[in-house]
Amino acid sequence: MMFGIGTQEIIFIILIVLLFFGGKKIPELMKGIGKGVRSFKEGMNGIEKELDMKENNSSTKNE
Repeated sequence: MMFGIGTQEIIFIILIVLLFFGGKKIPELMKGIGKGVRSFKEGMNGIEKELDMKENNSSTKNE
């Protein structure tokens, strides 16, 4: 059980997605979602690096 969703619910969701988008559109949809997730992760990593650099700069100034 993942996130409170059982096997029956996952199958139901998959069937609904197939009905809405059809079999041919699903790979395109997944590719778009993958690109979006990748872009979000890259943005988060960039923010983390900036915060680390600011933290390192402020700690060296205090010494």
